[in-house]
Formats: sequence, structure tokens, C-alpha cells
Amino acid sequence: MSARREPTAPEVSETFLSQVKHAVQQARAAMLKMRTPEGYWWAELESNVTITAEYLMLHRFLGLPEDEAPRLAAYILDKQLPNGGWSIYYGDGGELSTSVEAYLALKMAGLSAQDERMLRAQRFILKRGGALKTRVFTRIFLALFGQINWEGIPLLPVEFVLLPPWSGLSIYEFSSWTRATVVPLMIIMAKRPVCPLPQEQWVTELFLDPSEPFQQHRVAWKPRGPHLENFFVLVDRILKLYYRLPIPWLRNLAIRRAQAWILAHQERNGDWAGIQPPMVNSLLALSCLGYDHDHEVMRRGLKALKFFTHQEGDRLWLQSCISPVWDTALAVRALAAAGVPPEDPAMVQATSWLLAQQIFEPGDWCIKAPNLPPGGWAFEFFNNWYPDIDDSSMVLVALKEGLVDTQKHKGALKQGIDWCLGMQSENGGFASFDKDNTKEWLNAIPFGDLKALVDPPTEDITGRVLEMMGAFGYDLDHPAAGPALAFLHRTQHPDGPWWGRWGVNYIYGTWSVLVALARIGENMRQPYIRRAAEWLKAHQNQDGGWGEACDSYRRPELKGVGDSTASQTAWALMALMAAGEAQAPELRAGIEYLVRTQNPEGRWEELYYTGTGFPSHFMIRYHLYRDCFPLMALGQYLKAVNAEEQS
Repeated sequence: MSARREPTAPEVSETFLSQVKHAVQQARAAMLKMRTPEGYWWAELESNVTITAEYLMLHRFLGLPEDEAPRLAAYILDKQLPNGGWSIYYGDGGELSTSVEAYLALKMAGLSAQDERMLRAQRFILKRGGALKTRVFTRIFLALFGQINWEGIPLLPVEFVLLPPWSGLSIYEFSSWTRATVVPLMIIMAKRPVCPLPQEQWVTELFLDPSEPFQQHRVAWKPRGPHLENFFVLVDRILKLYYRLPIPWLRNLAIRRAQAWILAHQERNGDWAGIQPPMVNSLLALSCLGYDHDHEVMRRGLKALKFFTHQEGDRLWLQSCISPVWDTALAVRALAAAGVPPEDPAMVQATSWLLAQQIFEPGDWCIKAPNLPPGGWAFEFFNNWYPDIDDSSMVLVALKEGLVDTQKHKGALKQGIDWCLGMQSENGGFASFDKDNTKEWLNAIPFGDLKALVDPPTEDITGRVLEMMGAFGYDLDHPAAGPALAFLHRTQHPDGPWWGRWGVNYIYGTWSVLVALARIGENMRQPYIRRAAEWLKAHQNQDGGWGEACDSYRRPELKGVGDSTASQTAWALMALMAAGEAQAPELRAGIEYLVRTQNPEGRWEELYYTGTGFPSHFMIRYHLYRDCFPLMALGQYLKAVNAEEQS
């Protein structure tokens, strides 16, 4: 990691401006080149190998041809670290659950336990406590293939789906991603299926003791653990007693209800919730209920999953999600910042495509906002059940900046704005997919070991909505603005930054908030804003850039600390410009960093993961971030310099 740099006085010469302009031209050309023939942008969303491993395991469970197994295995092996493990983000040294799933999938693909690569993986896994130390989702896959006892899996009874929303303890108290994942999982848990593996594909070598998988595998009481978590351990044991002595008619009713929910939530293209876990689990659950893989529902689901695949040479892999709406909104905003006018054919085509993606159908969000008309956008091509506030507000700003005639589409834009504002939670903030999804005590249940079962309001999305409001002429007098601003005041860390839920991490959160405050008309000289700007300056690296490690979610001392990346540097620069620091020496050094690190293709290299799925547990490398955000920052810088010259 680079050391703190000492600022020097800026000198904005014509030569330097010429270099910046050239960098913008190069990046703009590269961005336009990445556009699809249909006019949108869609780059890879890279996560970790569990997504591909589970795809391979799904084929085995469903009894599908395994012709693609060698190519899937080739990808998994390509991602193995020298120490034998597999990572969840670049530079993490390997992660246990990811490594166990990779190993199990490779065994199914035909690799021998004596293969040198598998031996390295065994050593890595055993050194970290063995397969029983893995997360719940990994252990479910081990149970599906008979490698551990189902009795040890924390139970979510399928009867839970019968609880009505008004009870305050229904599936709608879970986050959208949890809800779409656990409804099918509850069917699987009720059925406890086992797909037997030939003995040569067992993974007994991953356990510290042969008795572990069946005799020692249970939800454990933590003598010094949180009282709430231990309470739920007792609840889990009671539920398992009920599992052995169920009320048959009640269980059958619940299974039928869960089945109907799954079928109703399948998108017309076969997708479920736009992400891999609900797609895989829904197919597994329906298979448990007797759906053959030739059934129309199953065929469409498998086709939707295949649409998530990438291939290169002898490797095939699956993405956890796809992001065309998000990518296109970011690209439009970057090009607008770089001076591409709304009349440009690329902008006309992209904004028309974005407008066509607006969702006018009800979704799960209606449970807590029953009187709110629809009008949002999703992340993916198809996800009508789950539009999200982050995408919707970003798309609206992109349309404001990139549309030729906003008046022509005034109705659609207003409906989108109203939908976003109508999703404000009672605490003043905005969440991702739902309002008032705030029962964080649910994360204490044994099943919730990723601590992501709910979707509470966050700083970055609250900022995004305020930015959208400012873009469309709303100010701090608007009824939604005051509570949102109060939320941001409450969540600011004492030393200045804001946490980032969907990007790494405090740099992302601080950027999201500062650009929003500037756009909606907040006084940017206020002490709390100056603290945020000074925090950013204090965390600039010696090379002029900014970076923050994914591990900052676990380790507070890494807040704002990490090797410089193009995307995080761009966030910091845009945040400082929003805070009125366009002439700061730190900003000049950051611009120099971006200009200096641009490659001959007009792009930037970025191995680090700067996107977040679940903090600490599931990190994302958006392949477009390294291009769109630097272009956006450089374009904004040129506009800021031009404004200074004219003032």
C-alpha cells in the first residue's frame, strides 16, 4: 500500500489540460466502442468460483448431461491460488467456503483426490478447520450430495411461508435476495434430498475427523456468544423436533404455497430475482417436487441460467448476476460528463433503451407500499418483481443528463421519481429493494451467517436518491429531503466518511453522499462536509490515487486504506469536486494518477474488487467500473476548470 502523499501547490497549465483532454477523448472512444449493437452497455460482473461450482453441481443433481463439466472445471482450476485455496476477492489469500465448493465441484468433474492441485486444496481447507467450518449455503450443497447430515443444517421450516405479512414475521421481513433464495430452500429443507455420489467423488478427506459430517455436525451453542444468537440455537433445536413430528396437512399446505410462490415469481424469460442463488435453488426445489428437467418451467429456468455464462477458450463460467441497466446508466453519465451531447446517436439509442426498461408492474415491494404506483428500474434485463432504488435513481439521473427532450418523457420520469421517493423508510433513509426492511435481529438466526438477511436503508442509496432529487430541481425543502439528510447526519462516522453498502467501502459511501449533497443544494462549507473532504485528502496514496481494501468491512483500521485503483480514485475525485475542492493539490495529483495510468486503449487496469454484494462475504469486480468512473471524473474535472476560468 502506498504511503500518504504530501500535497504541493497545483499548477493547471495548458500542457496539463491538454493531457487531460486527450485522456478523456481516448476513454470516451473506448467507452463508445464497448457499446452493444442494440445501444446498451453490458460488462462482466465477476465474483467467485462458487457460482460456477454450484452450476456444475446443479447439473449433477438434476441428472443433466455434464458435457460442460470439463470447461467449468478448467475455469475453477484457473482461479486456484498458489496456496491451494480460492478467493472471494483479489488478494484475500483464499476463503474456506469458496474452496470447499470448488473442491466438491472438481471432484464431480472427475479430478482425483491425489491430483497435485487437489492435494494443495486439501491442505488449505484442513488448515482452516475443515469442511464443517463453512457457511450454511456451502453445507447445504454438502448435504445435497450426502457428504454431511441434513440434521446439522440450521432449519427454516417451510411452514414459515404461511405467516401473513400483517403478522410482522413473514417472508417479507427478509430482504428481497434472501426471500427469493429461502422460499425454495425451505422446500429443499423439508424434503432433505440426497443425490448420492460414487465413492471416488466423496470429500471425506476435507474433514478433520471421519465422524464429523454425521455425528458432530449440528448448530452449536456459543458459551460466550451473543444471547440472541444462542436463543435462536434453542429455537433451531425445537424446530428440528417439529420437523421429525410435523403436522402433515400443515406441511403439505406450506409446500404447495411455497411452490405457487416460486412459480408466480418466475420471470417470463425463466429467471428468478435476477441473481444466481434463487435461480439455482428454485430449480432444485422444483426438482424435489417432481418437476422433470424437461418441464417448461425447468427448461426456461435452465435457459435463463445459461444466459449468465461466459466462455473463453477452454473455460466456461457463470456470473452471479448481470448488470446491463446499471452499466448503461453509468456509461451514459460518463459520456455526458465527457461532453458527449444528448443529440449524439449513441446517447439517443442508450437513453431510449433505458426508457424501455422501466417497470410498470407490481412487485414484492408492494407488500409494504401497497398504494404506490410502480415505475422503477431493475439491475438486469428481466427482473420485474424486484426493481431497486439504486438503479432507478441512477437511471433517472442518467436520463436527465443524457436525454434530448426530458419534457417528452415527463410522465415516465415523474413516475420513476415518485416510485423512488415513495420507497423512503421511516428512519428517513432509502434501502435497496424494500422500505422498512429493518428487523436486523433476524441476522442472529443460525441460518443468517452472512449477516445479510435484511435490507435496511444505507448511506450510499440515500445519497443516490438525494442526487436524483437535486438533478430534477428538488431542494432541501422537499418533504423527503429533511429526513434523508437527518439519516446521513446520524450515519456519518466521527472522522468524516460514510460507509458504503454496495461499493468498497468508505470511499464509495463518501462519494455517494457528497455528490448528492452538492447536487441538492446543501451548504458544502459546513463542518460535517469539511470533515468528510479532509478525511478523503488524508487517505490519498503517495502515487496520487486512492484505494480501499475489501477487508475494511472487517477491520476498521483499513478504512480508506488500500492500493490505488482507477474506480476508487475516481470516486474520491468526484467527492472532492462536489465539496468545492477542484483547486486542491490532492485533486490535481489524483487527476495526474488517472492520466498516468490510462493504457494505450484508453482504458484502465483494475484487478481489485471494488463492488460489494454482501460486505465481507461476497465481493464483486464490475468490469466496467475501471472505465466509466475515471471517464466521469476526468470529464467533471474539465468542466470544473472551465467553470473556474469563466467565473
